[in-house]
Amino acid sequence: MSGKQPTRGRQEASVAETARALLDNAGPTYASASHVTLKDTPTPLFQLLTLSLLLSTRISSEIAVAAARELFRAGLRSPRAVRTADRRTIISALGRAGYVRYDESTATRLHAAAVRVDDEYGGDLRRLARACDQEISGAVRLLTEFDGIGPVGADIFLREVQDVWPWVRPYFDTTPL
Repeated sequence: MSGKQPTRGRQEASVAETARALLDNAGPTYASASHVTLKDTPTPLFQLLTLSLLLSTRISSEIAVAAARELFRAGLRSPRAVRTADRRTIISALGRAGYVRYDESTATRLHAAAVRVDDEYGGDLRRLARACDQEISGAVRLLTEFDGIGPVGADIFLREVQDVWPWVRPYFDTTPL
């Protein structure tokens, strides 16, 4: 053996170095700022959907991230928890974060998203990945079917989820962090 590193190994190292440099430059992800530890499991994927919905509203990202943390602190981390929560609980959590201008409409959208995730995906957004055959354009289409998530929200979701959904990589968008 020549001692040379295989080309594929160098490419993977280069991609990892580039990703690390980008993260170092851009700072934390919205998910990490919201205290969401992304995993390819139902709860963190629903939390990411919630965060993407919150970030899709015309409100500062700092307030949206704070609202996500308040919702999760209130136990609203799963479709079932959001679906069965008292509306006042959701609105109060949003209010504690300063997410007040859109609190009523956002509470409605969060509830509708929880119902949709339960009814269409059995409470598991990994089924969304299967439903779109792991194609990004299909994922965007399915994500934007959620009331309150448009192209920007879909971009945020896909940019953040690529760490646990390798089929999304590399996903870059124009949404500023």
